[in-house]
Amino acid sequence: MRTLYLLCGKIAAGKSTLARQLAARPSTLLISEDHWTSTLYPVELKTIDDYTRLSARLRAAMTPHIADILHQGLSVVLDFAANTRRQRAWMRSLIDTAGVPHELHYLDLSDELCKQRLRQRNASGEHQFQVSDAEFEQFTAHFAPPAADEGFNVIVHKP
Repeated sequence: MRTLYLLCGKIAAGKSTLARQLAARPSTLLISEDHWTSTLYPVELKTIDDYTRLSARLRAAMTPHIADILHQGLSVVLDFAANTRRQRAWMRSLIDTAGVPHELHYLDLSDELCKQRLRQRNASGEHQFQVSDAEFEQFTAHFAPPAADEGFNVIVHKP
C-alpha cells in the first residue's frame, strides 16, 4: 500500500540512514531535501535564515510532484526534516492532498549523542553539509517533537 514516510529528529540523529532503509521497500521512492538544496543552492545556503527561505521554496516546488508520485501508487520516503510544527503542517497537507496513509518516524536522541554523530559525519566528509556545534545549537533551538494534536501516526526510535 502506498505510504508517505516522514522523518523527525535533530541533526545527525540518523534520519537519512533510516530514510534509505525505508526506501529499500518495494515501489518506494526516496526524496532527499539535502540532495536538492545542496544541488540547487550550493552558494546561497549559508545560514538558518537561508535554509528557512530556500527550503520553503523547495517545498512549494515539490508539493505537486510528491502528490503526483503518491497518486501513481508509489510510496515516498520524504527525507525532509519534520522538526517544527510548520514543517509538519506542510507534510500534513501532503497527506491530506494525496489521501494516503503515513508514518512519522521520530528519532528521539539526546543532543550529546547527535553532536557525537555529527562530529563523526563531518570528519568523514561524506555528507553534503558540514554543520558546526554552534549551527547544531541554532537549529536545535527550533526543534519541537511531534505532538498528539498534530494528528500523525508517530513511530518513536530511541537508541
